[in-house]
Amino acid sequence: MRPSAAASYYRATATPYAAYTPLQGSAHARVVVIGGGYAGLNTALGLAERGVRDVVLLESEQIGFGASGRNGGFVFAGYSLGEQSLLDQLGEARARALFKLTTEAVGRIRQRVADYAIDCDAVDQGVIWANWFRDPAVLRQRQQLLAEHYGVQWQWMSEAELRDCIRTERYHDGLFERAALHLHPLNYAIGLAAAAAKQGVRIHEQSRVHSLVREGLQWRLRTAQGELLADQVVLACGGYLAGLQKSIDRAILPIATYVMVTEPLGARLDDCLHTRAAVYDSRFAFDYYRALPDTRLLWGGRISIRNRSAHGVQRLLTKDLLRVFPQLQGVKVDHAWSGLMSYGRHQMPQIGGSDNGLWWAQAFGGHGLAPTCAAGELLAAAIADGDDRWKQFADYGLSSTHRPAGYLGAQATYWWQQGRDWLKTRLEG
Repeated sequence: MRPSAAASYYRATATPYAAYTPLQGSAHARVVVIGGGYAGLNTALGLAERGVRDVVLLESEQIGFGASGRNGGFVFAGYSLGEQSLLDQLGEARARALFKLTTEAVGRIRQRVADYAIDCDAVDQGVIWANWFRDPAVLRQRQQLLAEHYGVQWQWMSEAELRDCIRTERYHDGLFERAALHLHPLNYAIGLAAAAAKQGVRIHEQSRVHSLVREGLQWRLRTAQGELLADQVVLACGGYLAGLQKSIDRAILPIATYVMVTEPLGARLDDCLHTRAAVYDSRFAFDYYRALPDTRLLWGGRISIRNRSAHGVQRLLTKDLLRVFPQLQGVKVDHAWSGLMSYGRHQMPQIGGSDNGLWWAQAFGGHGLAPTCAAGELLAAAIADGDDRWKQFADYGLSSTHRPAGYLGAQATYWWQQGRDWLKTRLEG
């Protein structure tokens, strides 16, 4: 079957809603949020929940158009930067505090899905980290590190237990993160927007901001059909650069990742998965996947500086899929797509603000659901209450990624790590 180039599986199964009208005319707002992905939506909703009125959110396309509506749908704690590196860089107290923001965010996401009745196929059955390699040391080390320094308990899964729920000989042992969940990411974004709108946030789609200029004590924003004067502005555009502030845009690399969804598998799904948990493996260049409610298998992986066609994505990911589940030979792919994530050189989110009322949240590096929720809470608390907890991210600032040379460096690093994974696999036989 020909994979859909027109729409991702998520867009094809999105919750219908009346489109938010483009911004027209002139108005004033206390806060303008630019970007209708998770970072922007969580900030706007966080402000509304704190009683802040006169909030406007501007999205250049549709709600969840970027990475927020295209990702794997995994909701778990942590950052792109690993727990050991975070500990080495910040020390135990500060590292634990930052990590705790994401464990709290997982709980907040779970609660918001319930409180706002967001229909996003949430599956609260955890995530499995499956060991691609025979050596269990990497699992044991991470399990011990999380328990001793972060107060987080991941359950050990023996090879037999793992193969009982993931029907492949590819993996050896695993760790189970019970507190995690997975969901339909676009419908979650649409639900966040609806919750914010019900509390007074004015949302405008198809409203790309063409200019952002400081005028006295305010910011003037212009779109094709309207303009706003704002006291404070939040830039939350992720990998889809707004082109409004050079220092913010140049601090990230937009990197592509790939996802596909199979045809409904029916009973064939049971031949592969006997768990409702989502799965990813222990390589740097890992696969990630999960069963969908209609017995399809969602499969994602790889990062690249290239945005490929739907057929290119299908070809690459089908090869990866069959390495793990050869029993799915001949499976048809109904949807395949790519999307841009934002990475910082330090592999941590960039969450900050300046004394002139400009704020930013970006560089979530493929670990976006929990950290974007945390970012939205931090910025909302800062704007509404003067809370300065956002300064916990001060060490991870807007350092330039040196595009376009940075793209070559990122791709070379990925290939090198991919080569290490390949060599280790070969040496293990």
